[in-house]
Amino acid sequence: MGFDASVISGVIKFIEPEFSLSKLQLGWAVSSLTLTSTLAMMVAGPLSTKFGRKVMLKWAAIFYAISAISSGLAPTYTFLVIARMLGGFGVGASLIIAPMYIAEISPPKLRGRMVSFNQLNIVIGISVAFFTNFIILRLSQSDAFWAQSLRFSEYQWRWMLGLECLPAIFYFVFLFIVPESPRWLIMKQRDTLALEILTRVSSADQAGKDIVSIKSSISSDVNKSKTPISELFKPALRLVLLIGVVVAVLQQITGINSVFFYAPMIFEQSGIGTDASFSQAILVGITNLVFTILAIMFIDKFGRKILLIVGLSGIAISMFVLAWSFQSATYTLSQDSISELPAYINRDKVQLLADKTFKDDVSFKKEIEQIFGAEEATIVESDLMPVATSMNALLILFGILGFVASFAISIGPVMWVLFSEIFPNYIRGIAISFVGFINSGVSFLVQLVFPWELEALGSSTTFLIYGLFAVVGLVLITLLLPETKNKSLEELEIQLIKN
Repeated sequence: MGFDASVISGVIKFIEPEFSLSKLQLGWAVSSLTLTSTLAMMVAGPLSTKFGRKVMLKWAAIFYAISAISSGLAPTYTFLVIARMLGGFGVGASLIIAPMYIAEISPPKLRGRMVSFNQLNIVIGISVAFFTNFIILRLSQSDAFWAQSLRFSEYQWRWMLGLECLPAIFYFVFLFIVPESPRWLIMKQRDTLALEILTRVSSADQAGKDIVSIKSSISSDVNKSKTPISELFKPALRLVLLIGVVVAVLQQITGINSVFFYAPMIFEQSGIGTDASFSQAILVGITNLVFTILAIMFIDKFGRKILLIVGLSGIAISMFVLAWSFQSATYTLSQDSISELPAYINRDKVQLLADKTFKDDVSFKKEIEQIFGAEEATIVESDLMPVATSMNALLILFGILGFVASFAISIGPVMWVLFSEIFPNYIRGIAISFVGFINSGVSFLVQLVFPWELEALGSSTTFLIYGLFAVVGLVLITLLLPETKNKSLEELEIQLIKN
């Protein structure tokens, strides 16, 4: 899922001029995957209840593979969007079912850490995508015969997208060696197999106790096993639903997928150039990976709430640093910098920009578009921005990495742990699908409008908005969220559900 979602970060630079895309079309190319994943989340939970967690994850792997191959071969923008949308069905299913499955098979004392491994695997996929994008970019510049034979210089973005078929295949194969969820098996009256699986993950004595506890929880809600989604809005579930919705919105509204899916674009705004922007995107992936591992180490030690408070504070500070850094930037094309531009750029047109100083990126980009025209501006902008920008690029890097670190150690993995914990057994599948739908819907909107925000509002205002959302979320989390660590799912149901 991580590879599939973030590999697009390296693709957008190439498809925007190739297909002559507007900023909203570019946003649609990125966010279309999230749109179908949002739809998939609405049905993934109920389908996994009917057919099993494992079966639905296999189907997710199949969608990943089909999407990868068709995306890499896409002849048109519309075909590419449709191919991306197919991958979204895999994303939605795996994003909902994987943490649910892990929570249902893990002992209470290890559950937070184990569910966080789901986020760790996503993060590894993100990091690998950033790395392979950079490698393909470098291979496209190589004179090696084999690199030229594979036409990396001509098909950079197609190679980036097509490589996703490899992790998709591995995912499908390895799913054959994992057992089914013991809680799902008990719901289907397959107690013997459930006991065998629980014994493997704990001990025979504990497995027996778990069987009794799970069956008690399920039998108490036997009449609600096919509960409609309207049950979520009953007074008894008001608190857990409110917590779920707040956390679901907060995880995305602070802009994490803007960074993951547009990292090279953001770094190019700071004037460091294409190669450097792709290499710094690798640092984003590494930071994400390191701090996700730290979250796994700390989540059962310090608890969910403290990690969220610390992480959201870091997110707000990082976003304010980014907003200030971009606000302080200026943009000037000197005669010396013009002489270093690629030969394909019209010198007569670019001279109209010479020695003019612009106070913000919005006015500079508008002047470029006015002089070159909308279509040509999308091509020349990435060459003009690096040589014209004057800002503290190191501070931009610090702000981005600080944001990613704060996210990765807190709301990134903690959200899915909370989703797997706070909802009662009888409605967990529907509930996680519902809050997952909200989370994915917000993600879709953030991804869709981000290129437009940079163009219309500017980088400074965009990051300021994200920082303000983080502050609001910090207040709500502090007021609403109880601690859930070291409690069984059945204990949490008694504590949180007021009948």
